[in-house]
Amino acid sequence: MRALVVDDSKTMRMILKQILESLNYEVIEAEQGLEALEKLQGVELPELALVDWNMPVMKGIDLVRALRNDEHYAGMRIMMVTTETEMEQVRTALVEGADEYVMKPFTREMILEKLEILGLNPS
Repeated sequence: MRALVVDDSKTMRMILKQILESLNYEVIEAEQGLEALEKLQGVELPELALVDWNMPVMKGIDLVRALRNDEHYAGMRIMMVTTETEMEQVRTALVEGADEYVMKPFTREMILEKLEILGLNPS
């Protein structure tokens, strides 16, 4: 299975990558939304994208909108992983097309639980 991790924090990308690789995911990393869209060109599409909200150049919510407005990415599951805790932002993310929402800080178990909800935990 493949996953896209989009976060401007190198540390956060590393943490999420370690969790996903322990579940046998192949991980593609990007620092922000525009880079993520560029990295998706010409590659086998990931089943999952984990996306931060607050990033430079293209925010996570804009990436979610871009993915959901392109039929090519219709099958990709999207999980917001962010420090944004306001219920209005959670609602916005879900309305715009995110499948799940995880607030930072998170635990490995929280990510595993969300993957199971999405039917994407390969273990």
